[in-house]
Amino acid sequence: MKNQKQNINSKNKTDIKMGLTKKQRSWIYTGFFIGVILLMFVINNSGSEPEQGPYPPNYVQAAQKSSVKAADFSLSTTDGKTLKLSDLKGKVVILDFWATWCPPCRKGIPDLIDLKKRYGSKGLEVVGISVDQETKPDVVPFMKDYGINYPVVYGDNSVVMNYGGIRSIPTSFIIDREGKVVANYVGLYPKQTYENQIKKLL
Repeated sequence: MKNQKQNINSKNKTDIKMGLTKKQRSWIYTGFFIGVILLMFVINNSGSEPEQGPYPPNYVQAAQKSSVKAADFSLSTTDGKTLKLSDLKGKVVILDFWATWCPPCRKGIPDLIDLKKRYGSKGLEVVGISVDQETKPDVVPFMKDYGINYPVVYGDNSVVMNYGGIRSIPTSFIIDREGKVVANYVGLYPKQTYENQIKKLL
């Protein structure tokens, strides 16, 4: 009888131990998967504090004293004309790589519209470079809906590669009056960030 009681107690302890182990494993697995999902969510949706980059070949950050010449391009505009970056020399230019299907791009476009209104007469030009492909037919209606007041061109692989192989949109470059890249922003940035840079260059 005593041995039987000991066997029962031993069995109960084993069951409890195994139960705790399974519970611990369950918590660990659940925590792991939740952590992975949260990490992916943060990576895909971060925009408030985006990292700088990628940069064009030999790009030098604005904080340094030197800068590099912006790669020239000749691209078709949405109204059937051709826009060359070199024709804008003498102006401060914001190049904005974007797409109609990109939520951060849509959120930032009103800021670009406002900057063009406020500083266009002082020598600022904004050029939207659309990377829409399957959604290319949506670009012109989108421009009308948002009231875009600056030229938009259709980007190609060449301009994408010349500006660092754009890996994320929106990606913007600020070019000074001499045609040199002085700043690069990847992701959605506050309008004040652009404005502070522009005021130094105009």
